[in-house]
Amino acid sequence: MTPIDDLPIRDELRGKTPYGAPQLDVPVRLNTNENPYPVPEDLVRRITERVSDAARGMNRYPDRDAVVLRTQLAHYLSRTTGHQVGPTQVWAANGSNEVLQQLLQAFGGPGRTALGFDPSYSMHALISRGTGTGWISGPRTEEFNIDRAAAVAAIAEHRPDVVFICSPNNPTGTAVDEETVLALYEAAQAAAPGRHGALVVVDEAYAEFSHRPSLLPLIEGRPTLVVTRTMSKAFGAAGLRLGYLAADAAVVDAVQLVRLPYHLSAITQATAHAALEFADTLLGYVAELKAERDRLVTELTDIGCEVTESDANFVQFGRFDDAQDAWRRLLEHGVLVRDNGVPGRLRVTTGTRAENDAFLDAVRAVRKEISQ
Repeated sequence: MTPIDDLPIRDELRGKTPYGAPQLDVPVRLNTNENPYPVPEDLVRRITERVSDAARGMNRYPDRDAVVLRTQLAHYLSRTTGHQVGPTQVWAANGSNEVLQQLLQAFGGPGRTALGFDPSYSMHALISRGTGTGWISGPRTEEFNIDRAAAVAAIAEHRPDVVFICSPNNPTGTAVDEETVLALYEAAQAAAPGRHGALVVVDEAYAEFSHRPSLLPLIEGRPTLVVTRTMSKAFGAAGLRLGYLAADAAVVDAVQLVRLPYHLSAITQATAHAALEFADTLLGYVAELKAERDRLVTELTDIGCEVTESDANFVQFGRFDDAQDAWRRLLEHGVLVRDNGVPGRLRVTTGTRAENDAFLDAVRAVRKEISQ
């Protein structure tokens, strides 16, 4: 096979690796932040009904603008955050990654830059590079929080066109307070290269798991502040691939300039409709996962691990002299977690109680092996 670097690909893609996590056949898989609970049977039946109805019209293109779905999403956001948004302020796509890609296609691109605070969600940098947008890595504290003063200084120095704020942050689980978001937004507008201001994207993929209220209300009166969400985590719908954003209606108009025609299939829209009808049921599982997440934090700490406080459905833990060795040892005990490349640390997804117990037992065994 021809080596990829022998192809005429863009220079900024040379030497890079695609995003992904190992999917190994082990008893306990806790490496991709999936919701461990299967879809309730009542919802399966509702999905079947809606998809069956959609299938009868598959000779026609789907609703190009997904108006009914966007209306449902707007209602969900308004009800759960207390901040009223309308369907013209909401946009949906195939996972939040496509939402991010569309934002960078519209507001990034060649000659423009995006800034994020690493370690954070690696797709921010990957999608930036994929759209020809320059990537700048901003600072975090030793506790993996955003240092407000240092972040403002980085924005003033680099004058990015797009700023990413991940809250709760992946892979660390740390949340960002409202005051920091506002400070970074103001800094981004002051430092923006053009007269229209920089786009600030708050990635709330794990917002439903957070102890803090959503940052969604901050979009009011801030035309270049965007909040992105997903149905993959809290809704237990990773296989659906449905993400969305809320922002000023002008941002929604902007992403429609770059979206592919009929990008959301009729089947995807029908399945998302059904899932939203069962939102309260699915959020009940979120409450259970939050309790299990907090238990993981407590028990890992009691075991002697160094744990990062988490507002997500996962926990970062360590500190290991050799994180890759610890990862392999856990795998030998039948537990798959994630090595995100954060020095000395690994990340575990919150699973069912039985899965979490198996993980904790494996951690105890590995720590004993390492100490011998």
